[in-house]
Amino acid sequence: MKTIVVNAGPRKNWNTAMMLQEAQKGAESAGAETEYVDLYELRFTGCRGCLACKRKDTERCRCYWNDDLAPLIDKILHADCVIIGSPIYFFETTAGFRALFERLAFCMLNYDGGAPYFSGKVNAGFIYTMNVSRAVFDERLAPALASAEQTLGRFLKGRVQSVAACETLQVNDYSQYSMGMFNEAERSAIRENRFPADLQAAFDLGAALSR
Repeated sequence: MKTIVVNAGPRKNWNTAMMLQEAQKGAESAGAETEYVDLYELRFTGCRGCLACKRKDTERCRCYWNDDLAPLIDKILHADCVIIGSPIYFFETTAGFRALFERLAFCMLNYDGGAPYFSGKVNAGFIYTMNVSRAVFDERLAPALASAEQTLGRFLKGRVQSVAACETLQVNDYSQYSMGMFNEAERSAIRENRFPADLQAAFDLGAALSR
């Protein structure tokens, strides 16, 4: 069993990364071989629309653009599970997440109108971290995020599971930043009392999808 864990957020040691590291531990507890990737350390763009993946003389389910994302896509499609984490900015996943999503999905998309080209099966996990409350997430964000989850689930033909951590702690010392709309004491209490449960949920996701 091989599980690829992708941090699609720019911060390498904060909420999203912490959740993904627990998911990685969960995958390893289930016996999976894992690889952790910080997406923002790679050189890449979104889909260039070159259509090389749609040429009749090329291998399907490959991205042919020569940058750091193409090898990662190949690794994902040869894995058993992929877990992608992203913070939520302006009610959207990061630009890096979107770039990975569109290039991964597009190389599997069948422009002849048939089923997606991919014939394997890869389980997909999604981890989100954000400032908004659980109520706002459930009402506004979850339905929007479900579109990408359902698309990759249909294309990768595996199980799909997601976990969200809400009202996360943004920084260790709010007094150093112009962030007056947030209550540091409340966020610190959530970090201490609720975030451990979020981390456990991420661990459980990694274990469940990597069995």
